[in-house]
Amino acid sequence: MAKVYFTKEITPEGLRKVYEALGVKLDGKIGVKVSTGEKGAKGYLKADLIGPFVKSLNGTIVECNTAYPGERNKVSDHMKVAEEHGFTSFAKVDIMDAEGEMKILVHKGKHLKYDLVGSHFDDYDAYINLAHGKGHMMGGFGANLKNQSIGFASRNGKAYIHSCGKTESPRMCWMSRHKQIDFIESMAEAATAVADYLKEQGKLIVYITVMNALSTSCDCDANQDDPVMEDLGIVASLDPVANDQAFIDMVWASKDPGAEKLKERIDSMQGREILPYAESLGLGETKYELIKI
Repeated sequence: MAKVYFTKEITPEGLRKVYEALGVKLDGKIGVKVSTGEKGAKGYLKADLIGPFVKSLNGTIVECNTAYPGERNKVSDHMKVAEEHGFTSFAKVDIMDAEGEMKILVHKGKHLKYDLVGSHFDDYDAYINLAHGKGHMMGGFGANLKNQSIGFASRNGKAYIHSCGKTESPRMCWMSRHKQIDFIESMAEAATAVADYLKEQGKLIVYITVMNALSTSCDCDANQDDPVMEDLGIVASLDPVANDQAFIDMVWASKDPGAEKLKERIDSMQGREILPYAESLGLGETKYELIKI
């Protein structure tokens, strides 16, 4: 059974504690995958929270360009947003698909044959998937699995996932017609491809989700909604499925009346279905032991 470490302390010290509880040491060049947040968004992880932690590991913030039109679909614009949102104040920022993309295989799945990630993906010796838990207009919710699928994908890779394997074109993918569950499953397949590739290369990846500023919409939304419920804390695991399941379970267990809005958003987009499907692909377990620290 997977172990998930939990603290209610949403501070730089809380981040350090849950990371150290994992009992692993990441060496070499460390990529910290976060969402830099669309210009106008409010919920992205802030510099004063994650900066000390990232600096202590000498980590590099890693991202990829968006498939949708906006302020982050070109490298120059994306870097401006990253600077405006404070990420360049504490770390180097690497837009991993700035020089192209690389193809990694999807070994098991129904929709995708491969995943397209930024060409700089191989430049790192270890990764931290540092996600912000929130709702999402298309995926229901976003945490580690979304951050590892859509987040690690190049601009064309995002189009390939959003179209459930039909096109790599950012322009054409939004015209693709498919069932909602197919998109949810495609995200799980892409997230599994990333984990499988890193394991094959002998590289570690760890998973942390900060459950604050809990909005029904994503940090990729320039008109992101205000938080609808209380902050929950931080969870960390070596298992992304268990970590996402813990986030979902805490939302469902919350007595905050606003949690109903987040639950409605998640289930309206079949968001929870990503968890058993990812488990069926071998990415992780939905059963876990929650360890409070």
